[in-house]
Amino acid sequence: MVCRLRRSLYGLKQAPRAWFERFASVVTAAGFSPSAHDPALFVHTSSCGRTLLLLYVDDMIITGDDPEYIAFVKACLRDQFLMSDLGPLRYFLGIEVSSTSDGFYISQEKYIQDLLARAALGDERTVETPMELNVKLQLTDGDPLSDPTRYRHLVGSLVYLAVTRPDISYPIHILSQFVSAPTTVHYSHLLRVLRYLRGTITRRLFFPRSSSLQLQCYSDATWASDPSNRRSLSAYCVFLGGSLIAWKTKKQTAVSRSSVEAELRAMALLTAEVT
Repeated sequence: MVCRLRRSLYGLKQAPRAWFERFASVVTAAGFSPSAHDPALFVHTSSCGRTLLLLYVDDMIITGDDPEYIAFVKACLRDQFLMSDLGPLRYFLGIEVSSTSDGFYISQEKYIQDLLARAALGDERTVETPMELNVKLQLTDGDPLSDPTRYRHLVGSLVYLAVTRPDISYPIHILSQFVSAPTTVHYSHLLRVLRYLRGTITRRLFFPRSSSLQLQCYSDATWASDPSNRRSLSAYCVFLGGSLIAWKTKKQTAVSRSSVEAELRAMALLTAEVT
């Protein structure tokens, strides 16, 4: 008995590449061009405006200024693939999108609820901040956890949550440095982040419909904040008009000899990644 494989999407090592090449050939034939910044982003420009298509495995988002061209693209995709049109964007990869007359709200409220359920906190407490002020964690703090799997799982989930929650970017950057050998102290600070999220679960990012296209960037840095190697931390955020579009916290690659040098390294990181 021989089974003929009709669709190679899951299970095979070459399946993702074969699927992407097939999908890219279809959308390219429809008039899209791959973005130079992200291979999963396809762009089409015409006299009616610009249309964007973002692909993640077999889920996609289509948006743009030309509704007729969007309808044409959907028809092309239906001819080649078994596709379901879910309508206006509301939920995508754990990210909730709500549209109003003023703009768009992006959040991960359901994702946080599921995360708190998996964490199974034994109390209902909340805290005002995700991390205490001037905390400097080290590898030797506390006793090693007997099973670090839970710590790693929760930190990994929080890394994805930081996609829409810039307020936890710094504590997650700190806690993720100890996933190889977490201790009871590190775990207690992780629980504090979860309690903070419980009290701020409804916070969302807002992108107004009417906003200027002026780009504003802000950077900051600590100095010798890592007690193990005296490296500093760089952080930045980027606004397009009134919309927060990018943020990051990253440990500097070299030891700064002064706070001024640490600030300059933070500005250099911002310049390199924005431009």
